[in-house]
Amino acid sequence: MSYVIGVDVGGTFTDGVLHDHDGAVVAAKTPSTPPDYSRGVLDVLAVLAEQVGETVEEMLAKTQHIAHGTTSTLNALVTGNVPPVGFLTTVGHRDSIYIMNVEGRYVGRSPEQLQDVLRQDKRHALLPKRHALEVVERVDRDGKVIVRLDEDQARDAIRRLVDDGVSAIAVSLLWSFRNPTHELRLRELIREIAPDLFVALSSEVSPRIREFSRNATTIMSAQIGPGLRDYLGALESALRKRKLAGPLLVMQSNGGAVTAAEAPATAITTVGSVLTGGVIGSVALGRQLGHRNVIATDVGGTTFLVGLVVDGEPVRSTTTVINHHPINVPALQVHAIGSGGGAIAWLDAGGNLQVGPRSAGAVPGPACYGQGGTEPTIADANLVLGILPERGLLGGKKRLDVELARAAIRAHIAEPLGMSVEDAAAAIYTVQNAQTGDLLRKTVVEAGHDPRNFVLYAFGGAGPAHCAGYAAEVGVRNVVVPLGQVASAFSAFGLAASNVVLSAELSDPAAVPLDPVRAERNLLRLETQALAALERQGLKFADVVIEREVDMRFTAQLAEIATPVPNGAVTERVLAEVVSGFERRYAELYGEGTGFRDAGIQAITYRVRATGVFPFSPTLPEIKAADSADASSALISTRNVRLGTGGYEPTAVYDYRQLQAGFSFQGPAIVEVPTTTVVVPRGSTATVDHLGNLNLIVE
Repeated sequence: MSYVIGVDVGGTFTDGVLHDHDGAVVAAKTPSTPPDYSRGVLDVLAVLAEQVGETVEEMLAKTQHIAHGTTSTLNALVTGNVPPVGFLTTVGHRDSIYIMNVEGRYVGRSPEQLQDVLRQDKRHALLPKRHALEVVERVDRDGKVIVRLDEDQARDAIRRLVDDGVSAIAVSLLWSFRNPTHELRLRELIREIAPDLFVALSSEVSPRIREFSRNATTIMSAQIGPGLRDYLGALESALRKRKLAGPLLVMQSNGGAVTAAEAPATAITTVGSVLTGGVIGSVALGRQLGHRNVIATDVGGTTFLVGLVVDGEPVRSTTTVINHHPINVPALQVHAIGSGGGAIAWLDAGGNLQVGPRSAGAVPGPACYGQGGTEPTIADANLVLGILPERGLLGGKKRLDVELARAAIRAHIAEPLGMSVEDAAAAIYTVQNAQTGDLLRKTVVEAGHDPRNFVLYAFGGAGPAHCAGYAAEVGVRNVVVPLGQVASAFSAFGLAASNVVLSAELSDPAAVPLDPVRAERNLLRLETQALAALERQGLKFADVVIEREVDMRFTAQLAEIATPVPNGAVTERVLAEVVSGFERRYAELYGEGTGFRDAGIQAITYRVRATGVFPFSPTLPEIKAADSADASSALISTRNVRLGTGGYEPTAVYDYRQLQAGFSFQGPAIVEVPTTTVVVPRGSTATVDHLGNLNLIVE
């Protein structure tokens, strides 16, 4: 017997899923343990071991690998809780990170924030100016050395940073992605002076054109690299002491994993790693269910996440925005707002009800947890409405106090608005569904898709309670709630189902028609890099899959679109087909007729992804089939529940552990799972499929 384990560390809960080679699956959920999230990882592993009837040591000794998604890097950057780092760049270009390419006032802001001119500012510097120093050197756009590196001056700059107590140094020189010689030499000089200091080079972290985003990406990677190294080192050491046999893998933003030993070198690639597990899980489940177009929605304790699967593949992006800085990270495209189950309801200056983005988190948690929280959250509202049972979740281990929930809603929402506690709770529930529906609309419609052509998957601790509401907001009728053994730990299932994916990229701007020899040389160079990186993982793969693409744009535009390049020889005909593919995708995104070939087309950045496919890919097991569609044997009680603007009404409550494939029932109904609850509104139909998932037809 051997196992594969996925561990998803969120801001509020830590989820774990274990698969064995016989197809059995078990899941667990424990509270996260900030600031030391590794304790939560060990806690959830202990619960998994208990469920399989083994000690932690016995279980880990049989484990092929653990795939770990962590919020630690993203949380550190978002909150600014990072150590001091130094920055070395080409003389005359230090201030590029403070000028921020004139993007500092608007990048990453919502339309509402952009309209609030008085509250805008550009004070988002990544580091103080005393830690940003220049070195004398210059490489031109063709990679030719114009001014050799002044090593004596560089040593002086390095010593100044080291003497000032920096924990890492980021090096980003002009045009270094065309010739990294000076960056590589600077790393040697840093190691001469401070051998243990963490170093991030832009030519390795982000070999992509555009100075500001390349600088920001390298600096942020240096900010989180030492912490990630220490966290993963301590966690892996603790796991080895508990007899872990296989490697510890870390999820990346691109939807694939990398070994813990390799992750810190390009730490920025792990930002958002915990966000991608649900999308990868949706791809895996979609294959089993025959769904090629999926909207993946994850409502955890802190955030509401949305990702897309189109024609069986996750939608990807090449950049993201963190703290008003564009970051060059190939990633699965996941949109997020602070609207999880722990999101706090509050009134703005105009007396309008708002939900999120602040969250009660794991500590103190929602008011109903009885851990000192006093502000009302979505979880408190759901408890008052009868959606959550008073005996709580986690199999009754986490009892909920409805009086504390009512008191919080009364003090902060109901009395200020002159309404009853029940009406205030219903308003919180409605606002939550509306704003999550808005994000769905933005994610799907603005990407050029019709939501009605998609199936919506809902997971996370709070997703199943709200999915029917936000699906109706965008006109999606078919909703799948993954239950069975994974329930609200679906993102952890996605982590366990992931493979190792490594990317290599290089900017080499050129106008169409492209030179086939030059394009093929770039792609072969990147393929060699990606395959060498796979080899360094020291893992055995059943297959290796290579994917190639190039970012293209119309001349003088900023919107670049990643366009696939088929494997094999690169010829003029192949490149012409790539250009046509770019034009088709441009029309899909921005409308027919918006492209203008005569303006010129440019290829900017080449990229190769190498996927190491594991021999064992977890799938969800089938469950027992029912003799009929009658689900009455799973009916455990009836309680008063209020959904929407109507009053409380008697609502059937089903135990998911007693559901069998083929069972079907009408709403209003509640399905209780130890880690979540599913709401089936009036007029909707719920059917259990062969994998134990609950399929809703939302009217």
